[in-house]
Amino acid sequence: MLSLQKGAFLVKLARKAVYEYLKGNGVIKPIIYDPDLNLKRGVFTTIEKYEVIDDVINKELRGCIGFPFPNEELYTLVVKSAILAATEDFRFPPLHISELNKVVFEVSVLTEPKLVDVDKKKLPSLIKIGRDGLIIEHGFSSGLLLPQVAVENRWDSETFLCNACLKAGLPPDAWLWKGTKIYTFQAEIFGELEPSSRIIKKEIEKGVH
Repeated sequence: MLSLQKGAFLVKLARKAVYEYLKGNGVIKPIIYDPDLNLKRGVFTTIEKYEVIDDVINKELRGCIGFPFPNEELYTLVVKSAILAATEDFRFPPLHISELNKVVFEVSVLTEPKLVDVDKKKLPSLIKIGRDGLIIEHGFSSGLLLPQVAVENRWDSETFLCNACLKAGLPPDAWLWKGTKIYTFQAEIFGELEPSSRIIKKEIEKGVH
């Protein structure tokens, strides 16, 4: 478990990495000796557009990329995932430096993905919405959905599985296919309440099973 202080550090690091990169200063290379931040942990950085309309906060995805199977230290992957989320998410144009005061950063630190090796028809009963994220693999296709995605969309576990397949570019029932691999993981999520503002550790609301 990461403390709020360390999670907040990672979120600030993600923002700083993007700021320096968009300024033309390249990829920052911090030196960090904290043992928790030097562990090899999977991580995703999410960037969302933030605006307040009639006193209602609206957020819209602006980029999300990460590394579920880590081969480098956590803080190094936060820097890399943040820059990639800002510049290489194919769903969006690259972030412009003028947008930085209009977006919020969120960092999800993952547990090691675990292969779920059971009768495929039992899978929905083993996946807990609000706790588990999903990775679907079949052949060269793969897709990942973070735990918070199922809650935000009010999906049940079977719908979550179907959408993970779609994320992988597969038919929605591909989770039932022979040879399809399903992994679950959990995440600690830290994010800004407003652009460059206070950072909290987010508790995922319980969803439907």
